[in-house]
Amino acid sequence: MNTRPFFTAFLLLLTHPLQASPVHLVDEKPVVVERISPKVVLLDFGKVAFGNLRITPPAGSATRITLHFGEALKGGRIDRKPPGTVRYQSTELSLAGDKPLVAAPPVDKRNTEIDGKGHPPAILTPPEWGVVMPFRWVEIEGWPGEVKPSQILRQAAFSATWDDAAASFSSSDPVLNQIWELCRYSIKATTFAGIYIDGDRERIPYEADAYLNQLSHYATDTDVQMARDSFDHLMKHPTWPTEWAFHMIFMAHADFMRTGDKAWLEARYESLKPKLLSNRARADGLLVSSDAQTKHDDIVDWPQTERDQYDFKPVNTVVNAFHIRSLGLMAEMASVLGNTLDASDYSTREEKAREAFNAILFDPAAGAYRDGEGSSHYAQHASLFPLAFGLVPQEHRAKVAAWVAERGMACSVYAAQYLMEGLFMNGAEKEALALITAPGDRSWKHMLDSGTTITWEAWDQKYKPNQDWNHAWGAAPANLFPRFVLGVQPLAPGWQKALIRPITGDLKFALGKVPTALGPIQVKWENPKLMKISIRLPEGMSGKVELPAPAASKGVVENGKVVPATRQGDRWLLDEEITGTRTFEVR
Repeated sequence: MNTRPFFTAFLLLLTHPLQASPVHLVDEKPVVVERISPKVVLLDFGKVAFGNLRITPPAGSATRITLHFGEALKGGRIDRKPPGTVRYQSTELSLAGDKPLVAAPPVDKRNTEIDGKGHPPAILTPPEWGVVMPFRWVEIEGWPGEVKPSQILRQAAFSATWDDAAASFSSSDPVLNQIWELCRYSIKATTFAGIYIDGDRERIPYEADAYLNQLSHYATDTDVQMARDSFDHLMKHPTWPTEWAFHMIFMAHADFMRTGDKAWLEARYESLKPKLLSNRARADGLLVSSDAQTKHDDIVDWPQTERDQYDFKPVNTVVNAFHIRSLGLMAEMASVLGNTLDASDYSTREEKAREAFNAILFDPAAGAYRDGEGSSHYAQHASLFPLAFGLVPQEHRAKVAAWVAERGMACSVYAAQYLMEGLFMNGAEKEALALITAPGDRSWKHMLDSGTTITWEAWDQKYKPNQDWNHAWGAAPANLFPRFVLGVQPLAPGWQKALIRPITGDLKFALGKVPTALGPIQVKWENPKLMKISIRLPEGMSGKVELPAPAASKGVVENGKVVPATRQGDRWLLDEEITGTRTFEVR
């Protein structure tokens, strides 16, 4: 294994500022070597990764070979005309001598552009690597004699700090388990650039992509620096969509909850204020979009065909949901930094805008939000975002969750992160899990069934013909399953306090490990009828435990002794916080 030293990677960052570190190359042998014709050998590396090849020529060879790199297979051969921006490249190489040679595809201007030409610059990988591209299969034409796996190694690019053992998830549903592993590996594979990027087409960061990537990276690995590098890069190179600006506030808050690092937050706090877009607010606190913003910048969802026929108005429900949620997060961050005037101002503005938001945009009879002020249309997006952000009045949340769930997966892979959050948080976990594993072409099961090893940019090629097959924003279950099925979430900055609130759906058991700033949390629960759960918290962490409370249950016990707990709705809330390793049963 090539474990390029951390210090070398750090120097690379200094000399090549458009790339981040630490990243390195890892040697991988093909898992299958098959001669498919007298002159052609097909190599399968098992999964797609970004990289190139290191080839050791056979002794005494003096010949020229042709190599074909591909993400897609068709009829047992690499697809040389794959759809959209699915990758295929070929190159020739002269075999001579016995020293290893690097075989890399040619440069692709789409993802190595350094001047930007109207958009932020591509994130470059270290020049001494040679060109890297995503591929799983390689065809070799003209190789002399037998091909030994040790002669042809994929140099796969990953984060140098990645730890495959940092996280785990398993449940009674094998499909969910496979989906989680697909999503976990997707996060690992897309760390190759050292900064969160939007896939291989452009290799640039976008704010929404980066936030969703951050959530799943936190849930699958211990590294926090890549999210920080991505944040700082996006502050210098912001992108155009309206709602993407608010995601910078989301990213900063997520970092603080993960690390508890006030110094990092304080250094960036003032730069977050313009991301609220407060210059667009009218007297009641709601944001107003200009004609140009309505027609171009207000994104709602992407691609455009995934907007559930959204009716764009100057007062846009989705834009305002992001604004109000961001005001609440800014108030929270201002408070922890001791900026009491800011905290009070943001809280007042959040309350005022929330009141106007619900008075003008919510339809209690329909149990849904209008797309905007003056609209008579109810796209799923207008309700799924308020539901995820806690903006729906408490007495209406169950009805809104039911309405949103009935619409199915009427949104993109991006918005599905928020759709699932809203359902999981509001008693519709069975519906959420059913959508994740649904038949048809709008679910993660569809990605799994397609044979992909990295999540896609869209649900299917027909929904975005130019989509990448290596998009981390499609990996939401990597964070959703730990946060909701295992029920592990931070309640205090730096994970000083954790919430353990498992959601079972129809699952019989689930277990896993969740990385935190203080060490891993381990949870194992069984739920044949009543829950039994074992929880292991790292040293220095306390936990608040909320367990399912079926109507017939009487309380919670530990080692046969009653544990003080209060029934609240469909949950038993343990009266005291826990530490260490504990096992509870609902009876």
